[in-house]
Amino acid sequence: MQVSDTEWSTTEKQLAQAIFKRAYEREINALIEEVRAKASAIAELDDMWRLHDFLSARRHDIDGKYDYRYSVLIFVFARLVKEGWLSLDELNELNKDKLTKIAALARM
Repeated sequence: MQVSDTEWSTTEKQLAQAIFKRAYEREINALIEEVRAKASAIAELDDMWRLHDFLSARRHDIDGKYDYRYSVLIFVFARLVKEGWLSLDELNELNKDKLTKIAALARM
């Protein structure tokens, strides 16, 4: 069975959605704080364009990262663990097979 063929129970889908939302909110809140700091340091036009470029890159990254299709959710959770937006403990209610796959992928 491929990782992308993983089945999600109704309970796991509800849990995954809450976990996904929590990680997204954490990253967005951190981004907002970072943008506030960068914006308050704008002193000239080039600083503003650097902020624009930063935001464009972060939007691209975040839009690509937070993909809630069940076929890729194991990979999304692994990346979020690797980047520190989630901990494996937060995922421990998922079945053991999924948790093992996520942990292995997060170590790569």
